[in-house]
Amino acid sequence: MTQEKRRVRSVGEEMALTVSDNRIPESLIVQKIADYSLTDGVDVFIFSPDGTLRAGAAVQPEKLQSLYESVNAKTGEWEDGKKAEFTSRDGNKTTFNYAACVRLRGQEPCKLLVRYPVSHIAEAINQIKIYVLIVSLAAFLIAFFISYSLANKLSGPIRNISGTAKKLAAGDYDVQFNSAEYAEIATLSDTLNYMKDEIKKSDQFQKELLANVSHDLKTPLTMIKAYASMIQEISGDDPEKRAKHLQVIIDEADRLTGLVNDILSTSKITAGLDQLNKKVFNLTELLYGVINKFSYLQETQGYNIMVDVESNLYTLADEEQIYQVIYNLVSNAVNYTGEDKTVYVSLKFSAEEQRIKFAVRDTGKGIAEDELAHIWDRYYRSKDSHLRPVKGTGLGLNIVKVILQKHAFNFGVNTKQGEGSTFYVDFPSA
Repeated sequence: MTQEKRRVRSVGEEMALTVSDNRIPESLIVQKIADYSLTDGVDVFIFSPDGTLRAGAAVQPEKLQSLYESVNAKTGEWEDGKKAEFTSRDGNKTTFNYAACVRLRGQEPCKLLVRYPVSHIAEAINQIKIYVLIVSLAAFLIAFFISYSLANKLSGPIRNISGTAKKLAAGDYDVQFNSAEYAEIATLSDTLNYMKDEIKKSDQFQKELLANVSHDLKTPLTMIKAYASMIQEISGDDPEKRAKHLQVIIDEADRLTGLVNDILSTSKITAGLDQLNKKVFNLTELLYGVINKFSYLQETQGYNIMVDVESNLYTLADEEQIYQVIYNLVSNAVNYTGEDKTVYVSLKFSAEEQRIKFAVRDTGKGIAEDELAHIWDRYYRSKDSHLRPVKGTGLGLNIVKVILQKHAFNFGVNTKQGEGSTFYVDFPSA
């Protein structure tokens, strides 16, 4: 309200100077009073000392007397230059007033009254407050609605993902993480679906492994026990039969050793305990050492291992792990080769690439196209039957893949159905 009071005082002092100036005609004074009333809402009145209105804003006649009395009450007897400021109320209306004793055009004593009703300002402020309150409430409701909608859109998919994850944790691998319109949640859903598929695949593989290992362990154990009993009860005194039965026990023990070694190797790989111990060694001698391990198959089962190997080829790698790689690849070829029971092994130096090329080829049925992407997976075994004396766990090729990836060696398989498969590895020459 201080600004309105200053406004009333400014207009009052300006009008006092205007009214007192004998150079300004009375008609111009009246015009200026009318302008203030119309443009600024400020009412100006000039009263004679006897209460007669000389000039002023348009008001009801019955109010003129009360206006004059209010001026007289504040200014008293006319005294040149005397002035007063006061606030008056009419019901709920408040008015700022400025009163002064002046001489009209420098001659006739008059009393000047300038008044400015401020009640409409208070009403406007109240209206503004109401509008602000309404707008604030509307803004709050809109913001709440938008926030609630967004929260539901965001939390809904997350709640669904959470519920689906609980079902997955309970062992339900057929659940599906639904996508959403938000890219981040859609990406999360796709990732969880991929994880679910991998867990389901791993669970299925482990169940198959347990079934395979249980069967493969049970068979040699049964054979060992049976032939040990036969030696004890039947062939103990017959050297020829005893040697034959003992050989069966040795073969079955070798099968058990292979199974246990595969399981232990997989456990070490999974636990990250198989650190590389690289050194330069004779790859040719290592390959012959592996092939010699299969000599009993050539002697007893009629297998042929055809060798095309260059002498004194050296490489830099972990000798123990590379031995396992070559053994697993040759064993895999023996297991899957054709009716001719022939396996082809080659080791050649490529001067152009400065690499040592190892390859092992079987003459079996080859690998079906839908199986090709899975042969390196853990626990995976071909659905096709094959000629092999030892049933594996499905871990051999996975072990090969992990070891060669750690060495960063190039490897792979070329296959054609009906013509067999060739597994190959490229070793660095040292």
